[in-house]
Amino acid sequence: MYRFRDERGRVIYVGKAKSLRQRLNQYFADFTQLHPRTQAMLSTAASVDWTVVKTEVEALQLEYSWIKEFDPRFNVKYRDDKSYPYLAVTMDEEFPRVMVMRGAKRKGTRYFGPYSHAWAIRDTVDTLLRVFPVRTCSTGVFKRAGQIGRPCLLGYIGKCSAPCVKRVSAQEHRDLAEDFCDFMSGQTARFIKRLATQMREASDAEEYEKAARLRDDIKALERALEKQAVVLGDGTDCDVIALAEDQLEAAVQVFYVRGGRIRGQRGWVLEKVEEVTIPGLVEHFLGQFYGEGVAEDAAVNAGIPREVLVPELPPDCAAMTEWLSARRGGPVQLRVPQRGDKKALAETVARNAKEALALHKTRRASDLTTRSQALHEIQEALGLQDAPLRIECYDVSNLQGTHVVASMVVFEDGLARKSEYRRFSVRGYDGSDDISAIREVITRRFRRYLAEREETGELDRLGDPEAREEQTLSSERSVVTAQRKFAYPPNLVVVDGGSLQAAAAAAALAELGIDDVAVCGLAKRLEEVWLPGESYPVILSRSSEGLYLLQRVRDEAHRFAISYHRAKRGKAATASALDSVPGLGPARRAALLKKFGSVRAVSAASADEIAAVPGIGPRLAETIAGALRKGSDNGGRDD
Repeated sequence: MYRFRDERGRVIYVGKAKSLRQRLNQYFADFTQLHPRTQAMLSTAASVDWTVVKTEVEALQLEYSWIKEFDPRFNVKYRDDKSYPYLAVTMDEEFPRVMVMRGAKRKGTRYFGPYSHAWAIRDTVDTLLRVFPVRTCSTGVFKRAGQIGRPCLLGYIGKCSAPCVKRVSAQEHRDLAEDFCDFMSGQTARFIKRLATQMREASDAEEYEKAARLRDDIKALERALEKQAVVLGDGTDCDVIALAEDQLEAAVQVFYVRGGRIRGQRGWVLEKVEEVTIPGLVEHFLGQFYGEGVAEDAAVNAGIPREVLVPELPPDCAAMTEWLSARRGGPVQLRVPQRGDKKALAETVARNAKEALALHKTRRASDLTTRSQALHEIQEALGLQDAPLRIECYDVSNLQGTHVVASMVVFEDGLARKSEYRRFSVRGYDGSDDISAIREVITRRFRRYLAEREETGELDRLGDPEAREEQTLSSERSVVTAQRKFAYPPNLVVVDGGSLQAAAAAAALAELGIDDVAVCGLAKRLEEVWLPGESYPVILSRSSEGLYLLQRVRDEAHRFAISYHRAKRGKAATASALDSVPGLGPARRAALLKKFGSVRAVSAASADEIAAVPGIGPRLAETIAGALRKGSDNGGRDD
């Protein structure tokens, strides 16, 4: 185990390694090839110290303890994407209380959940209080009722056993609270069976009012169970964990399954403060999540179940399993579901994680203050005179050099403006020459911009005071002109790539005489921002809103280019080999396909069989058969 400290002695990173020498050599290799967050950590660190432990399990325990104690800024941290309420039963009090609770868990309290909404907890509790009339009032209300000798409304309507006025003893009330907890933890069958037996006994004794009340109690318990969907028929207790990630952030979702039913769900969003794989994220999550939980068998859902389903196993699965088993006080199994109901449930949780990440990004992008901060950070990082209110991003897409296309997406004031998106079909370049493709696309876009500006005469009138009045009078015509495809220039051009791509874009603008548009490239590998002519990239913080905006712009350009590329490939794939046969028009092609069903079947047919199709004579049939046979031979040759 090792700790990096800053110049003031504060711990900024905690890590573990089997070979400390090898790990430190990785940190102090080529600085420019390191992950940006690692570069920031090494620039901040002033010293390193370490502790030797015997086993991997001890390393996991010590890592969690140090992270909890020092809260190092460069370690991966999980934060809730929202605050989830729990149903809590304060078993450490003389008269346990059922309540809704958020925040840190405390010892002696049993927790159930988490739930998506507090009203869902209250609805469940209101149903169960009919059968388990446990106290729900606050300490002040409880004491005041005891002083005046009169219970609250719930005591009068039978939804509280009223221990405040000694209707039941402390032990009887505790038994009710324990029965409530047992039912919530999944032991439902015995309560329904017990009530059914009591109902029959009351009916046999002709105590029909009591039997009717017990019947209603059974229905109340069944209603509470109906609200929890059965997902695993074998009554399994497990936690199902799934992740969704991009270059900067990841979302984690957990479904709590108890007795085969989903009892709760919880989500986190994290910023990737270091370069980490999915198995590494799983290891970090298991350590932080189950390290925070109450380490006792009585902690339902806050503790550790027998089985934990994960998207990928952590790097040292055996050590993690041993650590979890020690925390639980019993065996724990880490598994990646491969088939059946558990696989289907894992896919559902994965979809929830994906939606949670998308929702988080949407909320972050729609915040005005955040967008303003992002534009200001980009302005400062790139040395721009003004904030880039209009950003255009270009990306080139191809498949093994075929169907080369490019996309242009536009963000104004930090938001996508899809009506301004444009697509380009690039000809004459193979897939390895994306530099030239970018240069061509930039040239085509800004040549159109200059041409449309010249049509209005605005290039000649710029700075001419006498032209202002005339331009004001022709405002309606100017509005129409502004709606043309390329009439509005960006403040910043972003290209998907590194220094070479940025230099190509800048060269294209320089050839056109445009010198008031900034250019940068955003490289995927380390999220580096490259300026034309610079030997070193601009490194933005991984938590920077400016980098987050640039990444969104780049990813949107990539998505738009890929969609266009797929559309072109699909259109090309649907082109039939019959299209190139001379003398074969649409009607005859349709007749052939109707007769044989497919081009493959036509190729396998003889000339006589083809000639039997109405409208196709012997000569055309020979032409068709020869063309298809030639195409088949060319397709099968390995040049």
